[in-house]
Amino acid sequence: MISFILTLKRFLKALWSAFKLKNFQVLFALVLVMLLSGTVFYVKQEGLTVIESLYFCVVTLSTVGHPTFEPQTSFGKVFTMIYIVGGTGLFMGLIGYLAYAVIKKRENEDE
Repeated sequence: MISFILTLKRFLKALWSAFKLKNFQVLFALVLVMLLSGTVFYVKQEGLTVIESLYFCVVTLSTVGHPTFEPQTSFGKVFTMIYIVGGTGLFMGLIGYLAYAVIKKRENEDE
């Protein structure tokens, strides 16, 4: 448990450091817009609840994938294909900046 708390503390410090980078702020905002737009789309088009839609969007952008849901409409399938291609790049960029902040924070602590 102590290891988890220390890791969480290090992660939160790195997240705070990453927020100081302008590119991270932009990517963070774009990912939030992607999550919001995807959630609204799946609520309106596919009839999912807000929580189910947000969950589907997060697991889609993080490349985990949802094991039981697939869009039922043709428009939903086309949207999902575009959503995956556009959103995954943004999400991976965000994760890359976060990893950079973690590494940079560790280098500063070692010095």
